[in-house]
Amino acid sequence: MLLSGLISRMIKKGSLTLIHADGTRTRFGDGGEPSATIRLHDKHLERRLAFNPALRVPEAYMEGQLTLEEGTDLRTFLELIARNWSSLEAQPLYQGVNHLLRQGRRLKQFNPIGKARQNVAHHYDLSGALYDRFLDPDRQYSCAYFKHPQVSLEQAQYDKKQHLASKLLLDRPGLKTLDIGSGWGGLGLYLAKETGCDVTGVTLSVEQHKLSQQRAADMQLQDRCRFKLEDYRNETGPFDRIVSVGMFEHVGKANYDEFFGKLRDLLADDGVCVIHSIGRFDQPSPINPFIRKYIFPGADVPSLSEVTTAVEKSGLFTTDIEILRLHYAETLRHWYERFQAQRDKVAELYDERFCRMWEMYLAGCEMGFRHQGLMVFQIQLTKRLDALPLTRDYMFEWERERAHLRTEQADAAE
Repeated sequence: MLLSGLISRMIKKGSLTLIHADGTRTRFGDGGEPSATIRLHDKHLERRLAFNPALRVPEAYMEGQLTLEEGTDLRTFLELIARNWSSLEAQPLYQGVNHLLRQGRRLKQFNPIGKARQNVAHHYDLSGALYDRFLDPDRQYSCAYFKHPQVSLEQAQYDKKQHLASKLLLDRPGLKTLDIGSGWGGLGLYLAKETGCDVTGVTLSVEQHKLSQQRAADMQLQDRCRFKLEDYRNETGPFDRIVSVGMFEHVGKANYDEFFGKLRDLLADDGVCVIHSIGRFDQPSPINPFIRKYIFPGADVPSLSEVTTAVEKSGLFTTDIEILRLHYAETLRHWYERFQAQRDKVAELYDERFCRMWEMYLAGCEMGFRHQGLMVFQIQLTKRLDALPLTRDYMFEWERERAHLRTEQADAAE
C-alpha cells in the first residue's frame, strides 16, 4: 500500500506500529526508541495521509480519525516523526507536494492591513481564559530565555524581557519606544516601569489591546505606556527605540522589504531596533501547512538568509545577531504540560476537537525546535554605525546590574 511504503522508507530510527482500519498491524523501524502505536479508523484515510502527511496526519488526529494506542503519548509519537522527517523529505512524493506548497506561498502571504487584522483575530482573540491556562501570569506568548534548564517558566519569561532590554541600549530615561506587536502588554509595561521609557505598543488584536490598556491603568503607567489597536504601517516616527517580539513571523516573505523599509522610516537616526522572531537554520521552506491552516493563518518562518537580504536592501545596519537554539523547545514543553494539566477546563471552553488541535500545535512545534531546524533569532539594527558602543559589554553589564537590583529589592521586601 502507498502509505505503508512511504512509512517503511521514512522510519529508520525508532519504531512505529500502525493498526489499520481492518485491525491488521504493520510494524516499521528498527525496534528501538522512541516507539509509538497509532490506529487509523477509516480505510480511506491511508491514501490521504500518504499524499500530504504534514497536513493530513495532524488533521486526522484532530478529527479523531487517528488515535494513539497502547500507552503512546503525543509527544513521543511526534518525536518519532520529527527524528525521521528528513527521510520523508527525500521521498519523491513528498517533494512533489512540497513543490506545490512553495508555488502557492506568495499568494497566501498577501498581507494588506485588513487581512492582517483577520489573521491576528483568528488566534489572538480567542478566550483570555484559554491563555491563562498555560501561559505565565504576564502572558508572555513567545520564546522564553532559559539561563538554566531548571528555572521556572515565569523566571525565564522575565529574563527574556530583561535580555531584550539589554540590547536596546536604554542609556537614558524617556526614550521614545515603539513595541510592534505588543501582545498583552508585558514587555511594554516592563520597559516603562523598569527603565523609564515612553512606550507606544501597537497590536491588531482587540482582546490584547483591551487587556494591555487595562494593565497600564492598573499599574498607573498610562502616562508613559499606551497601547493602540493599529497596524504598525500607520505609525509615524521617529522613535528612539523599536522592539518587536513574535510579530515578524506574521509578516510573510513577500512583505519583508516593506517591513524593514518601514522600520528604517520609523527609527531615529541614532536609534536602535531589536527584532525577536522564529527562524530556520536551513534553507527557505514553507511553514508547516497544519500550522498555517488552523493555528496561524498568513504566518511564515524565515531563514536567516531571507532576513539579512531584506535588511541589506533597506539601508539598515545589522549590528548584532543572537541565535536561541533550544529555548523555544523548553518554552513549548512548559506550555504543553500546563495545557495538559488544565485540559478539562480548556474542553469546557471549547471542545475535544479544539484540545486535540492545540495539543498537536504545542507538541508539534516543540519537536520542530528539537529536531527539525527551527530556532529563534534576535537581530539588532541601526541606521548609523556609531549608534552603539564598540563592544557588546554594555549588554552584559546592563543585565548584571538589573539582576543585582532585583535581588536587592527582593531582599528588602522580606
